[in-house]
Amino acid sequence: MDGHALQIQSWDADASAGASGHLTIDLAALQRNYRKLSAAVAPATAAAVVKADAYGLGAEQVSKALHAQGCRHFFVAHLLEAIKLRPLLPNDTQILVLNGLQSGAEVTCADAGVIPVLNSLEQFRRWSSAGQKLGRVLPAVLQFDTGMSRLGVPLEERSALAAELKGCGSIEILFIMSHLACSDEADNRQNADQLAEMRLIAAEYAELDVCFANSGGVFLGGDYHGVLARPGIALYGGAPTAGTPNPMEPVVWLDVAVIQTRTVPAGTRVGYGGAHVTSAETRLAIIAAGYADGLLRSLSDRGAVFYDGVRLPIVGRVSMDSITVDITTLPEGTLSLGSLVEVLGPHQSLEDVAKAAGTISYEILTSLGRRYERRYR
Repeated sequence: MDGHALQIQSWDADASAGASGHLTIDLAALQRNYRKLSAAVAPATAAAVVKADAYGLGAEQVSKALHAQGCRHFFVAHLLEAIKLRPLLPNDTQILVLNGLQSGAEVTCADAGVIPVLNSLEQFRRWSSAGQKLGRVLPAVLQFDTGMSRLGVPLEERSALAAELKGCGSIEILFIMSHLACSDEADNRQNADQLAEMRLIAAEYAELDVCFANSGGVFLGGDYHGVLARPGIALYGGAPTAGTPNPMEPVVWLDVAVIQTRTVPAGTRVGYGGAHVTSAETRLAIIAAGYADGLLRSLSDRGAVFYDGVRLPIVGRVSMDSITVDITTLPEGTLSLGSLVEVLGPHQSLEDVAKAAGTISYEILTSLGRRYERRYR
């Protein structure tokens, strides 16, 4: 019996006690993924992207586990995320805010010991003014837009920024960075285009180190690494490169309890709108999770769960708090109140669920709700 089966078996009593869904976060697998990514970028260093509550898995638990493996650079998206995380990690860590700062938040950021990623001339000027006001040199990172047209100093601001940086005594730039738009597609031409632009910028700031690779960029080769890579989805078991075997270990398992089973005749309408009509006598199970728990409505009549390796298709529309699945292929009586079915696990990966939902693994992972009983191991 594999570890997942043992996990399910050990949860039966809990399910009867009221837990309707169990989300397991395997911190040991997370740490092994970090070690693999660190080895892949060596001699560069691997950071960790822990924005959105570590992709929904718990920034505190994830960050502490990664710190224990030697990670010292943590990226979040918003200042409030950084302020919450800062007291939970030792002072030897750097917490960096990818979106930079909203106006008026500069002193709060500086007082918290958090490092902004400056994405525009305006953000640079505001951070410089904060340093002058506080009477000290403030650390920062400069991000440049190399072709994604999202965050980063645009081409038209680069000359002015370079000029102001030369005379600025209130900011210490730790490194420069940019973000790859297509790194999950290894053959996409935009990767090479962005690398060429990053090299031009790096030449303009030859005295500064470069941070470039995200999860997919780690596997594009050393030209993309710089001195610091910042993987995100790969840490959590998501596939960093589309169309190739996933080199990362799964970190998340999700099992959900059965609420009710029933047998219905042919011609029975199932779920909201009567969107599914049975073509023969069918045995159904209703499970205790829905789109409020991160099982997207687009899985309706497309997705599935598993029990003992058997695929159980979703029938009808996904509801807010429940999903109906066809269990006709299982021996009668196999499932009952409290039985657990696999949503994420050895038979169904994040990518499998994302494909069925018509989305990406990031959305599935970050959507997993807070109503599951969460267990870290």
